[in-house]
Amino acid sequence: MAAEDNPPLRIVGGHLTLDLVNTVAPRRPAVADRHEYLAEPADLLEWAQRIELIDVAEAAAVEAAWSAAPGSGQQALRATLEVREASYALLAHRLGVSEAALDPSVAVGNLNLHWAAASARSALVLDGATVRLDVGITPAQVIPDRLARIAVDFLTTADTSRLKECPVEEGGCGFLFLDHSRNGTRRWCAMADCGSTAKARRLTASRRARATGQTG
Repeated sequence: MAAEDNPPLRIVGGHLTLDLVNTVAPRRPAVADRHEYLAEPADLLEWAQRIELIDVAEAAAVEAAWSAAPGSGQQALRATLEVREASYALLAHRLGVSEAALDPSVAVGNLNLHWAAASARSALVLDGATVRLDVGITPAQVIPDRLARIAVDFLTTADTSRLKECPVEEGGCGFLFLDHSRNGTRRWCAMADCGSTAKARRLTASRRARATGQTG
């Protein structure tokens, strides 16, 4: 695959759930020619390490589990994508975006199923004087399990008042992000990417308009 057909994935969400949501571009389902960054289990494994969802030792355990049980990698990938789309539908609903593929009630049901499955594969662990929740006691499903748990926590407890969408109508990619700028004025997922591209498009359109006016 040519490099231009496999662009690097930008990590710009500001939270793991948003980074998961942003693994397909453009983000809105109705947009044609979308690029899927999690096309294969190997993509999922690499991405999970990149965002530090799992460490090197856990990645090796996941890879071994997938190799020992053919089809388990695809199952983990499918579950991850279901968590992703359910999370996106609920966040898009909050933003008033009407192009999410799933109805919010369906999204809640789907995410609830994955959260319940993740909870069943979790355990409380005594860690010194404290107790922690260990999500990921089943290596083959540790990635979607942790993502489901993180998504539920984010959707139910996080302050999403600064949740924004990279403006599709202005040439943005539709990625979701948390605007942590001081004045809450961030508009683009990344000014150096979508912001600069949109600015260049406006400049080109302005030059063409002036040229047309001069020759007309």
